[in-house]
Amino acid sequence: MNHIIDGVLRFQREVHPNREALFHQLALEHSPSAMFIGCADSRIVPEVLTQQNPGSLFVVRNAGNIVPPHSTVPGGVTASIEYAVAVLGVPDIVICGHSGCGAMTAILRGAHHLEKLPAVARWLHYADAARDAVASQHADAPEDVKLSALVRENVLAQLDHLLSHPVVADAIQNKQLRLHGWVYDIAAGSVITYDARIRKFVPIGDAFANATPTE
Repeated sequence: MNHIIDGVLRFQREVHPNREALFHQLALEHSPSAMFIGCADSRIVPEVLTQQNPGSLFVVRNAGNIVPPHSTVPGGVTASIEYAVAVLGVPDIVICGHSGCGAMTAILRGAHHLEKLPAVARWLHYADAARDAVASQHADAPEDVKLSALVRENVLAQLDHLLSHPVVADAIQNKQLRLHGWVYDIAAGSVITYDARIRKFVPIGDAFANATPTE
């Protein structure tokens, strides 16, 4: 813990004084340019990956970068989506999975690995559609291939869940919101994004140059 406290003190001493104007502006307004739904994995830092300043991203992180389908039961992810779209008016939402995801690994290894983690097991049922897709399409593949496929399929499943939220569906219909599905490779530093026109993940640079985002 000491190194974390040292970091706070270094921030107060060195970082904040050098960016004082930015932090004064942030104290007065909250207008992020995108919502980023990512995994709670400590290796995934959205602002580092996207090279954005504080205030640029409205971030939600949880085990498996999951978006529960819309329901009448309130939840933190649902409330955050509603606020981001209806109040903050974010024009883009990114759902970002990543290589080596522990949540996806747990799904692949089966329910018996989660016997002592009942809350995690219930949460990961929101990825059942992704699990079933991999089971049918990659039944005989090695585990690393299955894991990569599951990470991608989970991003697509969560995009589908996101579309079930009325505030999201309405914003898309009114052309006020775009959705994006990403997968980040930690070791390579690369990002692929889903191109709905060809139904494939492609390098993000290619998609940015040649394609429109998922809508």
